[in-house]
Amino acid sequence: MTAIRHDWTREEVRALLDLPFADLLSQAHAVHREHHDPNAVQVSTLLSIKTGGCPEDCAYCPQAARYATGVDAEKLMSLDAVLAKAKQAKAAGATRFCMGAAWRSPKDRDVPKVAAMIGAVKALGMETCATLGMLTDTQAHALKDAGLDYYNHNLDTAPEFYGEIIHTREYQDRLDTLGHVRDAGLKTCCGGIVGMGETRAERAGLLHTLATLPAHPDSVPINRLVQVKGTPLAGTKELDPFEFVRTIAVARVLMPASMVRLSAGRAEMSDELQALCFFAGANSIFYGEKLLTTGNPDTERDLALFDRLGIHALPVEVESGTVHADILDPAPSCAAA
Repeated sequence: MTAIRHDWTREEVRALLDLPFADLLSQAHAVHREHHDPNAVQVSTLLSIKTGGCPEDCAYCPQAARYATGVDAEKLMSLDAVLAKAKQAKAAGATRFCMGAAWRSPKDRDVPKVAAMIGAVKALGMETCATLGMLTDTQAHALKDAGLDYYNHNLDTAPEFYGEIIHTREYQDRLDTLGHVRDAGLKTCCGGIVGMGETRAERAGLLHTLATLPAHPDSVPINRLVQVKGTPLAGTKELDPFEFVRTIAVARVLMPASMVRLSAGRAEMSDELQALCFFAGANSIFYGEKLLTTGNPDTERDLALFDRLGIHALPVEVESGTVHADILDPAPSCAAA
């Protein structure tokens, strides 16, 4: 079986990205098949539990208070409202429920409220994930104690390109939060965004940073920039679709045991492009009509695509990188719930 390495060089990563397309996909698919069921996809649903009003200046983000994007600041959702959404997601076939809040970092008084949501969703038998901004060590442990399984905190881009996108926090701040999350015993969900005007060398820099973390992220979301009017990145030249597939493929080669997730930007992807991504090593998606504040393919389209490709959904509690025999069969009423 392909060895899991943490000593990749930037030159090796760039060389992978530069391979002929067919050669790269062949290598990535072989690695994927070694470590995962190639016809199984982990399905998550993402809910914005606190939308808008963020003080940060991330150039891609419609939730930043300083940009006129039409996203209004809202208060933290109630526990009952979040639980109702989680039940709806579970009924639609999602096995993981991620709660996102537009905070730079949560205040200590917010943590018990989110902890209550985590406990309630966990009681439904779903995996739990949260993305709340920067965390202290104490906050990370409190979320772990509440039953949180995964914490999402993306690096967004390469260290050398980061200053072109964000000025209100440092790259090291992101690495520090990931350290607190790992120290608390939480699984990490960490990836980035491509198509923000970065070069291929800078995409290599993002992938290299992810692959040389002290532990590979358990989930690696690869987002394709969704251009939102009012943000500084609106009007950016769109990333070539094949370049996006290359990014997925190299993520799979570098981090064989991780779940590689198709995240933002799927609404703009054709079925054929998504199928290429699944072949290249993507084996996780966000499922549902909305991704925080931007669109996502509706569940019926996803189910139809799964059915056409012969894909089925992974059950809850499948560990990253392990092929299980008890993969769920499609539910009778929906092609691949």
